[in-house]
Amino acid sequence: MSIKKFHWFGNMTSSVRWLNKMADRGLRVVGVTVTGCEFEECEPGKYEYALEFVGHMSREKADEYARFLREYGYRTFFKNLAMDWNAGKVELRPWAEKGARLSRNSTTYNRELLIVEKKRDGKPFELHTSVEDRLRYAKKVTAPWLCAFLVFTLCALLTRRWAFLIPAAPALLVLAVNAVKILRLHREANIREQ
Repeated sequence: MSIKKFHWFGNMTSSVRWLNKMADRGLRVVGVTVTGCEFEECEPGKYEYALEFVGHMSREKADEYARFLREYGYRTFFKNLAMDWNAGKVELRPWAEKGARLSRNSTTYNRELLIVEKKRDGKPFELHTSVEDRLRYAKKVTAPWLCAFLVFTLCALLTRRWAFLIPAAPALLVLAVNAVKILRLHREANIREQ
């Protein structure tokens, strides 16, 4: 019997914690819904989870990446982030690579995140191991937030309706946190080079 749980996946760090907390309680992801995940009971602590932002990838590239992870024994589930502006079932993603800038049902709509599951083996669960890889990934995760901040700030300035700054504020906060992370990764990369 499956159990459905509600969770908004807007903050990836808290979402990973939530997924791992569910796993520690003996719940394993078996499916996703628009508003959360579907779980089945399992041995507590047997599995652990990571989240990967793939909203910048084309459908083909995201599917290829998920296949690559499955070849290493991981289970994967695509999940919506619900962060984009959309009209019907179409989303504009100006920060994405070619083939993912206009998201539709047949492409990458509601497939911005990849939930990755592995059996807990005592080793750290890291999808990005090199400093360069972590730096590239951090920049890709930052791009949608930068776009959102710029759009809302520009709307506020052009219309002189300062209410547009309300959604710009969380985007600015995420940008600041990611900027610190990127600076640390740059510093770590420079130290390793020396």
